[in-house]
Amino acid sequence: MPRIFLQWLSLVAIIWLQSINGTNSNFPAYSSQFKHLLSISQIQLNNLAFASDAGKLFGWLSGSAANYLPMWLVLILGSSLGLIGYGVQYLFLIGRVSNLSYGAIFFLVMLAGNSICWINTVCYLVIIRNFPLDNQLAIGLTGSYQGLSAKIYTDIVDVVYPCSNVERARAYLFLSSVLPLTVSVIVAPVVRVINTVKTKREEVAFILILIITTVTGAFAIMGSLGSASSLLSPFTGVVVMVALLLAPLTIPLGLGLRHQIGKLAEEKIHIEETNSVSMDKTESGVTLDISDIISESPSESFELSFGYTSEKMNGDQQSESSTSGDDKISETNEISIVMEEIGVKVMLRRLNFWLYFFVYLFAVTLGLVFFNNLGQIAESRGRSASSLVSLSSSFGFFGRLVPSIVDYFVSRRKYMISRPAFVVALMVPTGAAFFLLLVKDNTGLWLYISTATIGVCTGAVSSISVSLTTELFGTKNFGVNHNVLVINIPIGSFLFGYLAAIVYRKEVNAKGKCFGMECYRNTFILWGTLCFIGTFLALILYARTRKFYNSQRSQGNRS
Repeated sequence: MPRIFLQWLSLVAIIWLQSINGTNSNFPAYSSQFKHLLSISQIQLNNLAFASDAGKLFGWLSGSAANYLPMWLVLILGSSLGLIGYGVQYLFLIGRVSNLSYGAIFFLVMLAGNSICWINTVCYLVIIRNFPLDNQLAIGLTGSYQGLSAKIYTDIVDVVYPCSNVERARAYLFLSSVLPLTVSVIVAPVVRVINTVKTKREEVAFILILIITTVTGAFAIMGSLGSASSLLSPFTGVVVMVALLLAPLTIPLGLGLRHQIGKLAEEKIHIEETNSVSMDKTESGVTLDISDIISESPSESFELSFGYTSEKMNGDQQSESSTSGDDKISETNEISIVMEEIGVKVMLRRLNFWLYFFVYLFAVTLGLVFFNNLGQIAESRGRSASSLVSLSSSFGFFGRLVPSIVDYFVSRRKYMISRPAFVVALMVPTGAAFFLLLVKDNTGLWLYISTATIGVCTGAVSSISVSLTTELFGTKNFGVNHNVLVINIPIGSFLFGYLAAIVYRKEVNAKGKCFGMECYRNTFILWGTLCFIGTFLALILYARTRKFYNSQRSQGNRS
């Protein structure tokens, strides 16, 4: 098969994987059932929510496995962990497995959370290796689909169990266990590293993918709004969503067809050139030897006809032959722009890593903790939790696209943007949004504006972080290095989440609930302050890496 077809087919496969990999966002849908069956307190239920993030503590195992195992096997292993983690929980809910202790449920939730890391690792590694010139654009496009996971699972459950809350909770767990493994098995043959000598930038293909992604996100947002969702039946919504997820498949099919047509045209021209030479020799009375025809290679005839160099043709032939190579990462040739190629042991001794670690902690992790508490925040302000969650999810989806769009237009001008500077620009409005939440407003306008702002900025920084990890520490050990970085998510989730719970508990009434600005006032002040501290650390990281990015800009301008 043509290399370009396999390359873009892998991107489509990753879009499908990411669209069903956000299974941890389904936890609120069945958490109340666990609380009832296990007879646990709200604090213990919060611990189960933390357990899903705690699975990331062992995410580095997926990175290590990717260094020694083929991508398809890492993918199947990760989705199998989800099958076990979510599957046993499902059997517990339907009564097929009894006498599960709280500790066992905690372990199963953590195992299921860890499975997400395995699938993410495969997605990131394949994108980075297969699209070295456009990895930020490709990562942002594919990663944004993970924000649609909750919408996709909800649409399917609405079709099957529109009314019963108990049945809906079971359906969420069943789908979370089966759907990722099913999709992984389907796409495993094409989710692989395509060994290439050089990568050609396909601008039209990326623009089409961007348009499809934007339309998909807009449809998901409209479907989440009460007035708009009533216009479509649940079944129609699922059909349209499936059609939109299949739409990117037209890109590799079109590129593959174009390649085959071009190849046939080249062969036709070569035959015509060969026939012309043979006729000229026959007319001039020169004896034609079969070796003369054979000696004229396709590359020579194309050099005469189109001005192609034999070096280009040889490079293309090498690219075609390399598609059948092994997908182990260490054997891939690529174009990469990195400060240094280092492993996790050396990385942990770098000041840049610890600056980056705390920047991520005070940006992405802090935003995720805010979203985890959004239900109680909305309740304390007398607002709809579902509308705020939908708002944060939709703006987070487009937030992941922002770095991709910026990177695309900047790279066309042969300019390399500084990722730390980009992070600084995103953290300033995030910190300001936390302090805007302190403003008293009966309409709830500032609450919605702040939630949307935090959603956009958190999504954007999480998208940038993948490219920033590769630029700071290299691509060879990315699987381990990035999973070590995201260890701060469970750490921050535990620390910031419990701190917010303690402050909230001091203000509760006799019924255990809190209403008013005081419920989260001190928490928002602390979160906003931490975010600005993270902004200062990002500035330091920018200053330490400015020479590297300036040198890349100089090279781009000379080229």
